[in-house]
Amino acid sequence: MINIDEEKIAKVVSVLPNKIKIEVTNIELFKVENEKFAVGSYLRVSDSDDCALISVIENFTIEKKDNQESHYVLEAVPLGFLDADGKFSRGGNNIAIPPTDVELARNDEIQNIYDVLDEESKFCFSKLSQDTNISVPVNGDKFFNKHIAVVGSTGSGKSHTVTKVLQEAINQKVSSYPGLNNSHIVLFDIHSEYKSAFPDCNYIDVESLLLPYWLMNGEELEELFVESGENQSYNQSSILRRVITRNKQKHNNYDEDITFDTPVKFSIAEVLNCITNLSKETRKAKQPTVICIEELGDEGKEFEDDDKFDFYFNKELQFKEIKPQSVNKGTYNDGTLEKFISRIRNKISDKRLGFLFSEEAKESSFEDILRQLIGYKNDAEANITISDLSGVPFEVLSTTVSLISRLLFEYGYFYKKHISEDSKEITNTPCPLLLVYEEAHKYVPKIKSAKYNASRTSIERIAKEGRKYGVTAMIVSQRPSEISETIFSQCSNFISMRLTNPEDQNYVKRLLPDVVGPITDSLSTLKEGEAILIGDSIIMPSLVKIDRCHPQPSSNDIPYLKEWKKEWVNTNFEEIINKWVN
Repeated sequence: MINIDEEKIAKVVSVLPNKIKIEVTNIELFKVENEKFAVGSYLRVSDSDDCALISVIENFTIEKKDNQESHYVLEAVPLGFLDADGKFSRGGNNIAIPPTDVELARNDEIQNIYDVLDEESKFCFSKLSQDTNISVPVNGDKFFNKHIAVVGSTGSGKSHTVTKVLQEAINQKVSSYPGLNNSHIVLFDIHSEYKSAFPDCNYIDVESLLLPYWLMNGEELEELFVESGENQSYNQSSILRRVITRNKQKHNNYDEDITFDTPVKFSIAEVLNCITNLSKETRKAKQPTVICIEELGDEGKEFEDDDKFDFYFNKELQFKEIKPQSVNKGTYNDGTLEKFISRIRNKISDKRLGFLFSEEAKESSFEDILRQLIGYKNDAEANITISDLSGVPFEVLSTTVSLISRLLFEYGYFYKKHISEDSKEITNTPCPLLLVYEEAHKYVPKIKSAKYNASRTSIERIAKEGRKYGVTAMIVSQRPSEISETIFSQCSNFISMRLTNPEDQNYVKRLLPDVVGPITDSLSTLKEGEAILIGDSIIMPSLVKIDRCHPQPSSNDIPYLKEWKKEWVNTNFEEIINKWVN
């Protein structure tokens, strides 16, 4: 408490709708109990009802009147009220007039504000930046139950922040039981930096990932095989839909209920055979329904479309040569499918896409895929699955993220709608999932490009509907202004670190659920590891210092000058090239 003589050292001189002004006549006496007094410090403004308004200092000016000593005028933004029992509640600044006292909020008062959470729901990974002796917990249920955004420029500490949050999550336990807790986290690691931070994780890289092509829905298959910019893209999509649908029916007892989107096994090699045959097909000039195939002789054969597809699936056929007034070209024998066929063939034979097209991937069961993705592999359970996508070719990154995201969303959907309801656990999902999207701007950008349609659709669906089925998202990005607004607008909790790009700063300020001037204005000046923590899960917006994680991700800056000063180092180009091409 400050000492008050005949005249108050600090007094309120102006009350505005969203700001209060305080005049301080002796700044040394005012701050004597707190050496860290600065912009961002908390003030306690009391009224006659023994209710205190907690405010944060936004700025100050030094004024000097005629023949008088200098005095300070502080401008502070109100955050909420502290009642006589020490209970804090968010709100405006409708404090009783006149206010009686102004003083610096004591550390124990500030800690009490944050400690209103019960121990069961308290989740802590940071300290107050102004005073690192004060822990800043969030409500863990509200934090993970709603989508989270973690944003910050390169070098601001995003990876360490994500790591610390996830490490705390997998270490939380209701008691001292042995083994794993029930957390289930899937992290999309674009730069291969998180494995070192989670040594016991379920680690999947491009060499161990199994994600068979037959699990793709129609949009993902089209994104993979059809080039949207080509003139014939519509016809290519139409052919692909018809042929794959028929091949799925063929491999599943000719079930007519199977559609292009049904996740059942089919043969992409047979599909390629069929499309290749369609591109070479010839027909009798006077009987256009009769196909001229060498092995069927001069008579040829008349087919219904489905029967023809079934015949074409078997192998690449030899067709009769075109002859005037005798043998004409088929419908697709005009050269328009050549690039399409070449693209499919190249994708199937690309060793980098073995996780999609290898025989092992093709023969994997649906259950095996889900167990791998969620960390339920037999005798190798893990709380966190790291999908290291650094080795996935960029042109299929969006499709890969889309497929994994969609499978996990639908897993949550069917778990909630069927398993939980059958066991009368309608209100709870016993195994909720958190999906962490690192570098999200790479596969869900704001631009409306066809090559990102699949991933945008999958992740936007999770953003809009996922929490109903126990699937929430953590969106991590250094360029928030480039991410789909639909996704960011669904986030209720924000960890915003230093942002140097003005466009990103303004974008984040517009999205934040609480716009608090002195806090959001500091986005460009935050130190490494500092962040604005704001949202439904925290009692009030706070500038925090994220606790250090251990072990750390391998995302530290490379010491260029230190390495350059060393003696010349020879490079083993042969080894690098072997790994590159094999």
